[in-house]
Amino acid sequence: QVQLVESGGGLVQTGGSLRLSCAASGSTFSINEFGWYRQAPEMQRELVAGITTDGRTIYPDSAAKGRFTISRDSAKHTVYLQMNNLKLEDTGVYYCNGGAYLGAGYWGKGTLVTVSS
Repeated sequence: QVQLVESGGGLVQTGGSLRLSCAASGSTFSINEFGWYRQAPEMQRELVAGITTDGRTIYPDSAAKGRFTISRDSAKHTVYLQMNNLKLEDTGVYYCNGGAYLGAGYWGKGTLVTVSS
């Protein structure tokens, strides 16, 4: 079993920054890839950024690429999402995912990010 706990969400104005953290515990050796997903109100959950064991990063959302940076500290079993120049459309609940591949495995309970004008 793996537990993922997100932190770092909050209220921020447009143009501001936040850094989300995802602390993993338990059988973390089973995780190859981590991802950050966002679920906006009345929207489906979508991948914002992913990172593999060897450090390759994935940013499927072109709007986020260049503003968001995913990283991992393997020694601390923690994954981060640095979010800069936040926009209203970045509002949502951000979930940490870890598993054999993106979208599989384990999920955290989420942390709310609210961007206001």
